[in-house]
Amino acid sequence: MKFPSRQSSATSLPGITGTARVDRRTSAVVRRSRPGDIAVIDHLDLDRAHAEALVNAGVRAVVNASSFISGRYPNLGPDLLARAGVVLVDSAGTGILRSVQDGARIRLHEGTVYRGENALAHGQLLTPDDVAELMEQARSGLATQLQSFTHNTTEFLRREQDLLLHGQGIPPLRTPLKGRPAVVVVRGYDYRDDLRRLRRFVREQHPVLIGVDAGADALVEVGLRPDVVVVGELGLGQGAVASDKGQSASDRVLRSARDVVLHTDRSGRAVGSDRLERLGVRPRRIGASGMTEDVALLLADSSGASLVIAVGTHSTLDEFLDRQRSGLASTFLTRLKIGSKLVDSKSVQQLYSGRIRLWHLALVLLSGLVALVVAIAATPVGADWWTTLRDALNDLLSWIQGLFS
Repeated sequence: MKFPSRQSSATSLPGITGTARVDRRTSAVVRRSRPGDIAVIDHLDLDRAHAEALVNAGVRAVVNASSFISGRYPNLGPDLLARAGVVLVDSAGTGILRSVQDGARIRLHEGTVYRGENALAHGQLLTPDDVAELMEQARSGLATQLQSFTHNTTEFLRREQDLLLHGQGIPPLRTPLKGRPAVVVVRGYDYRDDLRRLRRFVREQHPVLIGVDAGADALVEVGLRPDVVVVGELGLGQGAVASDKGQSASDRVLRSARDVVLHTDRSGRAVGSDRLERLGVRPRRIGASGMTEDVALLLADSSGASLVIAVGTHSTLDEFLDRQRSGLASTFLTRLKIGSKLVDSKSVQQLYSGRIRLWHLALVLLSGLVALVVAIAATPVGADWWTTLRDALNDLLSWIQGLFS
Protein backbone atom coordinates (compact mmCIF):
# COMPACT_ATOMS: atom_id res chain seq x y z
CA MET A 1 0.00 0.00 0.00
CA LYS A 2 1.31 3.50 -0.92
CA PHE A 3 0.87 6.20 1.69
CA PRO A 4 0.64 9.90 0.71
CA SER A 5 3.73 11.93 1.48
CA ARG A 6 3.77 14.89 3.90
CA GLN A 7 4.36 17.23 0.98
CA SER A 8 1.28 16.06 -0.95
CA SER A 9 -0.78 16.37 2.21
CA ALA A 10 0.40 19.91 2.75
CA THR A 11 -0.38 20.98 -0.77
CA SER A 12 -3.95 19.71 -0.42
CA LEU A 13 -4.65 22.10 2.46
CA PRO A 14 -6.98 25.02 1.61
CA GLY A 15 -5.78 28.56 1.06
CA ILE A 16 -2.76 30.05 -0.67
CA THR A 17 0.88 29.37 0.11
CA GLY A 18 4.05 31.35 -0.43
CA THR A 19 7.39 32.39 0.99
CA ALA A 20 7.09 34.91 3.81
CA ARG A 21 8.97 38.20 3.59
CA VAL A 22 8.88 39.75 7.04
CA ASP A 23 9.95 43.20 8.25
CA ARG A 24 8.47 46.15 10.09
CA ARG A 25 9.72 48.38 7.30
CA THR A 26 7.61 47.94 4.19
CA SER A 27 10.41 49.20 1.94
CA ALA A 28 12.71 46.42 3.25
CA VAL A 29 10.04 43.82 2.49
CA VAL A 30 9.66 45.21 -1.04
CA ARG A 31 13.40 44.93 -1.73
CA ARG A 32 13.44 41.21 -0.79
CA SER A 33 10.12 40.19 -2.34
CA ARG A 34 9.81 37.98 -5.39
CA PRO A 35 6.73 37.04 -7.44
CA GLY A 36 4.43 34.75 -5.45
CA ASP A 37 5.76 35.77 -2.03
CA ILE A 38 3.60 36.74 0.95
CA ALA A 39 4.55 40.10 2.49
CA VAL A 40 4.23 40.41 6.28
CA ILE A 41 4.40 44.08 7.29
CA ASP A 42 3.48 46.48 10.08
CA HIS A 43 2.22 49.57 8.24
CA LEU A 44 -0.62 51.65 9.63
CA ASP A 45 -2.61 53.25 6.79
CA LEU A 46 -0.65 51.77 3.88
CA ASP A 47 0.01 54.45 1.27
CA ARG A 48 -0.22 54.10 -2.49
CA ALA A 49 3.52 54.39 -3.18
CA HIS A 50 4.38 51.36 -1.03
CA ALA A 51 1.36 49.46 -2.33
CA GLU A 52 2.45 50.08 -5.92
CA ALA A 53 5.94 48.80 -5.06
CA LEU A 54 4.42 45.62 -3.58
CA VAL A 55 2.35 45.07 -6.72
CA ASN A 56 5.40 45.60 -8.93
CA ALA A 57 7.31 43.08 -6.81
CA GLY A 58 4.61 40.50 -7.59
CA VAL A 59 3.54 39.61 -4.04
CA ARG A 60 0.60 37.28 -3.82
CA ALA A 61 -0.72 38.48 -0.48
CA VAL A 62 -0.02 41.10 2.19
CA VAL A 63 -0.49 40.42 5.90
CA ASN A 64 -0.53 43.60 7.96
CA ALA A 65 0.12 43.55 11.70
CA SER A 66 -1.57 46.96 11.88
CA SER A 67 -4.68 48.27 10.21
CA PHE A 68 -4.63 48.90 6.47
CA ILE A 69 -7.20 51.70 6.92
CA SER A 70 -7.43 53.21 10.41
CA GLY A 71 -10.15 55.68 9.44
CA ARG A 72 -8.09 58.83 10.00
CA TYR A 73 -8.11 59.61 6.28
CA PRO A 74 -8.77 57.72 3.01
CA ASN A 75 -5.30 56.26 2.24
CA LEU A 76 -4.97 54.85 -1.27
CA GLY A 77 -2.74 51.79 -0.82
CA PRO A 78 -5.28 49.08 0.11
CA ASP A 79 -7.56 49.91 -2.80
CA LEU A 80 -4.66 49.59 -5.25
CA LEU A 81 -3.70 46.18 -3.82
CA ALA A 82 -7.30 44.96 -3.87
CA ARG A 83 -7.77 45.99 -7.51
CA ALA A 84 -4.54 44.19 -8.39
CA GLY A 85 -5.95 40.93 -6.94
CA VAL A 86 -3.59 40.82 -3.93
CA VAL A 87 -5.03 39.00 -0.89
CA LEU A 88 -5.22 41.30 2.16
CA VAL A 89 -5.17 40.15 5.79
CA ASP A 90 -5.76 43.06 8.15
CA SER A 91 -4.83 43.66 11.82
CA ALA A 92 -3.02 40.36 12.43
CA GLY A 93 -1.22 41.77 15.49
CA THR A 94 2.43 42.58 16.07
CA GLY A 95 3.07 39.04 17.33
CA ILE A 96 3.09 37.80 13.75
CA LEU A 97 6.41 39.57 13.18
CA ARG A 98 7.94 37.25 15.79
CA SER A 99 6.05 34.06 15.02
CA VAL A 100 6.70 34.10 11.26
CA GLN A 101 10.32 33.83 10.17
CA ASP A 102 11.53 35.56 7.05
CA GLY A 103 11.84 33.01 4.25
CA ALA A 104 9.49 30.50 5.86
CA ARG A 105 6.78 28.76 3.85
CA ILE A 106 3.37 29.89 5.12
CA ARG A 107 -0.27 29.45 4.18
CA LEU A 108 -3.23 31.86 4.34
CA HIS A 109 -6.80 30.70 4.70
CA GLU A 110 -9.78 32.85 5.71
CA GLY A 111 -7.61 35.40 7.47
CA THR A 112 -5.51 32.89 9.41
CA VAL A 113 -1.77 32.45 8.88
CA TYR A 114 -0.54 28.86 9.07
CA ARG A 115 2.78 27.10 8.96
CA GLY A 116 1.76 23.65 7.85
CA GLU A 117 -1.32 22.95 9.96
CA ASN A 118 -0.29 25.18 12.89
CA ALA A 119 -2.09 28.51 13.16
CA LEU A 120 0.34 31.37 13.86
CA ALA A 121 -1.88 34.44 13.74
CA HIS A 122 -5.34 35.56 12.74
CA GLY A 123 -6.55 38.74 11.08
CA GLN A 124 -9.47 39.99 9.03
CA LEU A 125 -9.62 39.00 5.38
CA LEU A 126 -10.47 42.14 3.39
CA THR A 127 -12.40 41.88 0.15
CA PRO A 128 -12.52 44.74 -2.40
CA ASP A 129 -15.99 45.59 -1.08
CA ASP A 130 -14.64 45.77 2.48
CA VAL A 131 -11.88 48.12 1.33
CA ALA A 132 -14.36 50.36 -0.48
CA GLU A 133 -16.58 50.54 2.62
CA LEU A 134 -13.65 51.38 4.91
CA MET A 135 -12.46 54.05 2.48
CA GLU A 136 -15.89 55.67 2.48
CA GLN A 137 -15.94 55.70 6.28
CA ALA A 138 -12.42 57.17 6.37
CA ARG A 139 -13.49 60.17 4.30
CA SER A 140 -15.29 61.49 7.36
CA GLY A 141 -11.84 61.95 8.92
CA LEU A 142 -10.90 64.59 6.34
CA ALA A 143 -12.48 67.37 8.39
CA THR A 144 -10.01 66.83 11.21
CA GLN A 145 -7.09 66.68 8.78
CA LEU A 146 -8.14 69.95 7.12
CA GLN A 147 -8.41 71.74 10.47
CA SER A 148 -4.84 70.73 11.21
CA PHE A 149 -3.87 71.83 7.69
CA THR A 150 -5.18 75.35 8.30
CA HIS A 151 -2.95 75.77 11.34
CA ASN A 152 0.10 74.25 9.59
CA THR A 153 -0.33 76.55 6.58
CA THR A 154 -0.23 79.66 8.74
CA GLU A 155 2.88 78.44 10.54
CA PHE A 156 4.67 77.48 7.32
CA LEU A 157 3.97 80.84 5.71
CA ARG A 158 5.30 82.62 8.79
CA ARG A 159 8.55 80.62 8.68
CA GLU A 160 9.12 80.68 4.93
CA GLN A 161 7.61 83.96 3.78
CA ASP A 162 10.95 85.27 2.44
CA LEU A 163 11.44 82.15 0.35
CA LEU A 164 7.86 81.98 -0.91
CA LEU A 165 7.26 85.69 -1.52
CA HIS A 166 10.71 86.94 -2.51
CA GLY A 167 12.70 83.86 -3.53
CA GLN A 168 15.36 84.53 -0.91
CA GLY A 169 17.75 81.63 -0.41
CA ILE A 170 17.33 80.22 -3.93
CA PRO A 171 20.86 79.47 -5.20
CA PRO A 172 21.99 80.44 -8.73
CA LEU A 173 22.45 77.56 -11.17
CA ARG A 174 24.98 76.91 -13.91
CA THR A 175 22.17 75.51 -16.03
CA PRO A 176 20.35 78.36 -17.87
CA LEU A 177 16.66 78.23 -16.98
CA LYS A 178 15.33 81.68 -17.78
CA GLY A 179 12.68 81.56 -20.49
CA ARG A 180 12.90 77.76 -20.88
CA PRO A 181 10.36 75.11 -19.83
CA ALA A 182 11.36 72.85 -16.96
CA VAL A 183 10.28 69.29 -16.17
CA VAL A 184 10.46 68.36 -12.46
CA VAL A 185 10.45 64.58 -11.96
CA VAL A 186 9.61 62.80 -8.70
CA ARG A 187 9.59 59.02 -8.44
CA GLY A 188 5.98 59.09 -7.33
CA TYR A 189 2.51 58.36 -8.62
CA ASP A 190 2.41 57.06 -12.21
CA TYR A 191 5.81 58.59 -13.01
CA ARG A 192 6.62 55.98 -15.69
CA ASP A 193 3.42 56.69 -17.62
CA ASP A 194 3.92 60.43 -17.21
CA LEU A 195 7.45 60.27 -18.65
CA ARG A 196 6.20 58.24 -21.63
CA ARG A 197 3.61 60.93 -22.33
CA LEU A 198 6.32 63.60 -22.32
CA ARG A 199 8.72 61.98 -24.79
CA ARG A 200 7.60 64.05 -27.75
CA PHE A 201 7.56 67.29 -25.75
CA VAL A 202 11.08 66.69 -24.40
CA ARG A 203 12.42 65.74 -27.83
CA GLU A 204 11.02 68.85 -29.52
CA GLN A 205 11.18 71.54 -26.82
CA HIS A 206 14.42 70.57 -25.01
CA PRO A 207 13.28 71.55 -21.50
CA VAL A 208 15.54 71.68 -18.44
CA LEU A 209 15.21 68.30 -16.69
CA ILE A 210 15.15 68.46 -12.89
CA GLY A 211 15.23 65.19 -10.94
CA VAL A 212 14.14 65.09 -7.30
CA ASP A 213 15.98 62.39 -5.31
CA ALA A 214 15.42 59.09 -7.15
CA GLY A 215 13.42 60.97 -9.79
CA ALA A 216 16.80 61.75 -11.38
CA ASP A 217 17.35 58.02 -11.93
CA ALA A 218 13.83 57.74 -13.33
CA LEU A 219 14.97 60.11 -16.09
CA VAL A 220 18.05 57.98 -16.77
CA GLU A 221 15.87 54.87 -17.03
CA VAL A 222 14.04 56.35 -20.03
CA GLY A 223 17.25 57.52 -21.73
CA LEU A 224 17.30 61.13 -20.51
CA ARG A 225 19.99 62.96 -18.57
CA PRO A 226 18.93 65.26 -15.72
CA ASP A 227 20.40 68.75 -15.86
CA VAL A 228 19.68 69.49 -12.19
CA VAL A 229 19.36 67.06 -9.28
CA VAL A 230 17.66 68.23 -6.09
CA VAL A 231 18.30 65.94 -3.13
CA GLY A 232 17.13 65.93 0.46
CA GLU A 233 17.62 63.51 3.33
CA LEU A 234 15.47 60.91 1.59
CA GLY A 235 17.63 61.10 -1.52
CA LEU A 236 20.87 60.70 0.43
CA GLY A 237 19.99 58.12 3.00
CA GLN A 238 19.76 54.80 1.15
CA GLY A 239 23.14 54.21 -0.37
CA ALA A 240 24.54 54.49 -3.82
CA VAL A 241 22.08 52.59 -5.95
CA ALA A 242 18.56 53.69 -6.65
CA SER A 243 16.02 51.25 -7.94
CA ASP A 244 12.27 51.03 -8.39
CA LYS A 245 12.09 50.18 -4.73
CA GLY A 246 14.32 52.93 -3.35
CA GLN A 247 14.11 56.71 -3.06
CA SER A 248 17.80 57.62 -3.08
CA ALA A 249 19.64 59.20 -5.99
CA SER A 250 22.41 56.99 -7.39
CA ASP A 251 26.10 57.90 -7.29
CA ARG A 252 26.27 57.97 -11.08
CA VAL A 253 23.51 60.52 -11.50
CA LEU A 254 24.89 62.73 -8.73
CA ARG A 255 28.30 62.83 -10.38
CA SER A 256 26.99 63.47 -13.90
CA ALA A 257 24.49 66.25 -13.16
CA ARG A 258 25.50 69.77 -14.10
CA ASP A 259 23.91 71.14 -10.91
CA VAL A 260 23.28 69.35 -7.62
CA VAL A 261 21.14 71.25 -5.11
CA LEU A 262 21.04 70.00 -1.52
CA HIS A 263 17.82 70.65 0.39
CA THR A 264 18.66 71.11 4.07
CA ASP A 265 16.66 72.18 7.09
CA ARG A 266 16.60 75.88 7.96
CA SER A 267 19.80 75.50 9.99
CA GLY A 268 21.67 74.16 6.94
CA ARG A 269 21.92 70.55 8.10
CA ALA A 270 21.02 67.47 6.06
CA VAL A 271 21.40 63.89 7.22
CA GLY A 272 23.62 62.01 4.77
CA SER A 273 25.25 65.08 3.21
CA ASP A 274 28.69 63.51 3.86
CA ARG A 275 27.87 61.13 1.00
CA LEU A 276 28.19 64.04 -1.45
CA GLU A 277 31.61 64.86 -0.02
CA ARG A 278 32.78 61.28 -0.57
CA LEU A 279 31.61 61.50 -4.19
CA GLY A 280 33.45 64.76 -4.73
CA VAL A 281 30.19 66.62 -5.44
CA ARG A 282 29.97 70.23 -4.28
CA PRO A 283 26.24 71.00 -4.10
CA ARG A 284 24.50 74.33 -3.92
CA ARG A 285 22.39 74.51 -0.78
CA ILE A 286 18.91 75.71 -0.03
CA GLY A 287 17.64 75.70 3.56
CA ALA A 288 13.88 75.35 3.87
CA SER A 289 11.25 73.39 5.69
CA GLY A 290 8.71 71.47 3.67
CA MET A 291 9.07 68.87 0.97
CA THR A 292 12.03 68.48 -1.39
CA GLU A 293 9.73 68.26 -4.40
CA ASP A 294 8.27 71.65 -3.45
CA VAL A 295 11.77 73.10 -3.16
CA ALA A 296 12.50 71.86 -6.68
CA LEU A 297 9.34 73.53 -8.02
CA LEU A 298 10.25 76.81 -6.32
CA LEU A 299 13.79 76.54 -7.70
CA ALA A 300 12.48 76.20 -11.27
CA ASP A 301 10.04 79.08 -10.83
CA SER A 302 12.52 81.48 -9.17
CA SER A 303 15.17 80.68 -11.80
CA GLY A 304 12.90 82.03 -14.53
CA ALA A 305 11.39 78.89 -16.09
CA SER A 306 8.64 79.79 -18.54
CA LEU A 307 6.67 76.66 -17.72
CA VAL A 308 7.02 74.05 -14.95
CA ILE A 309 5.77 70.53 -15.72
CA ALA A 310 5.42 68.23 -12.71
CA VAL A 311 5.93 64.47 -13.10
CA GLY A 312 5.00 62.01 -10.35
CA THR A 313 4.14 64.69 -7.79
CA HIS A 314 1.07 64.85 -5.59
CA SER A 315 -1.71 66.50 -7.55
CA THR A 316 -4.87 65.84 -5.51
CA LEU A 317 -5.86 66.20 -1.87
CA ASP A 318 -6.34 62.45 -1.47
CA GLU A 319 -2.88 61.74 -2.88
CA PHE A 320 -1.12 64.12 -0.57
CA LEU A 321 -2.96 63.08 2.57
CA ASP A 322 -2.09 59.53 1.58
CA ARG A 323 1.65 60.10 1.63
CA GLN A 324 2.89 63.28 3.34
CA ARG A 325 0.26 64.89 5.52
CA SER A 326 2.86 66.90 7.46
CA GLY A 327 3.95 68.64 4.25
CA LEU A 328 0.52 69.55 2.94
CA ALA A 329 0.99 73.23 3.82
CA SER A 330 4.26 73.31 1.86
CA THR A 331 2.64 71.79 -1.21
CA PHE A 332 -0.42 74.04 -1.09
CA LEU A 333 1.53 77.29 -0.76
CA THR A 334 4.13 76.27 -3.35
CA ARG A 335 1.48 75.61 -5.96
CA LEU A 336 -0.28 78.84 -5.01
CA LYS A 337 3.00 80.70 -5.55
CA ILE A 338 3.78 79.18 -8.96
CA GLY A 339 0.19 79.56 -10.12
CA SER A 340 -0.62 79.15 -13.82
CA LYS A 341 3.01 78.36 -14.65
CA LEU A 342 2.62 74.86 -13.13
CA VAL A 343 1.17 72.11 -15.36
CA ASP A 344 0.65 68.48 -14.44
CA SER A 345 2.32 66.16 -16.93
CA LYS A 346 -0.94 64.30 -17.55
CA SER A 347 -2.32 67.43 -19.20
CA VAL A 348 0.61 68.02 -21.56
CA GLN A 349 -0.48 65.34 -24.02
CA GLN A 350 -3.85 67.06 -24.40
CA LEU A 351 -2.44 70.61 -24.60
CA TYR A 352 0.65 70.02 -26.73
CA SER A 353 0.11 68.88 -30.33
CA GLY A 354 3.76 68.96 -31.35
CA ARG A 355 5.99 71.19 -33.45
CA ILE A 356 5.26 71.68 -37.16
CA ARG A 357 8.12 70.09 -39.10
CA LEU A 358 9.38 70.87 -42.63
CA TRP A 359 8.11 67.58 -44.02
CA HIS A 360 4.62 68.44 -42.73
CA LEU A 361 4.65 71.59 -44.88
CA ALA A 362 6.09 69.68 -47.86
CA LEU A 363 3.32 67.10 -47.61
CA VAL A 364 0.64 69.81 -47.55
CA LEU A 365 2.27 71.54 -50.56
CA LEU A 366 2.46 68.28 -52.49
CA SER A 367 -1.17 67.50 -51.74
CA GLY A 368 -2.16 70.95 -53.01
CA LEU A 369 -0.19 70.51 -56.24
CA VAL A 370 -1.78 67.12 -56.89
CA ALA A 371 -5.24 68.59 -56.34
CA LEU A 372 -4.41 71.48 -58.67
CA VAL A 373 -3.20 69.15 -61.44
CA VAL A 374 -6.31 66.98 -61.15
CA ALA A 375 -8.56 70.05 -61.27
CA ILE A 376 -6.83 71.43 -64.39
CA ALA A 377 -6.90 68.02 -66.09
CA ALA A 378 -10.69 67.97 -65.73
CA THR A 379 -11.08 71.13 -67.88
CA PRO A 380 -11.01 71.21 -71.74
CA VAL A 381 -7.73 73.15 -71.66
CA GLY A 382 -6.31 70.59 -69.26
CA ALA A 383 -7.40 67.77 -71.57
CA ASP A 384 -5.54 69.43 -74.49
CA TRP A 385 -2.44 69.84 -72.28
CA TRP A 386 -2.65 66.22 -71.22
CA THR A 387 -2.94 65.10 -74.89
CA THR A 388 0.05 67.21 -75.88
CA LEU A 389 2.11 65.91 -72.93
CA ARG A 390 1.15 62.32 -73.74
CA ASP A 391 2.20 62.69 -77.38
CA ALA A 392 5.51 64.24 -76.31
CA LEU A 393 6.17 61.36 -73.91
CA ASN A 394 5.37 58.82 -76.65
CA ASP A 395 7.76 60.57 -79.07
CA LEU A 396 10.48 60.58 -76.40
CA LEU A 397 9.95 56.88 -75.68
CA SER A 398 10.09 56.04 -79.42
CA TRP A 399 13.33 58.03 -79.81
CA ILE A 400 14.94 56.15 -76.87
CA GLN A 401 13.88 52.79 -78.29
CA GLY A 402 15.38 53.80 -81.66
CA LEU A 403 18.76 54.34 -80.03
CA PHE A 404 18.93 50.68 -78.99
CA SER A 405 17.38 49.10 -82.08
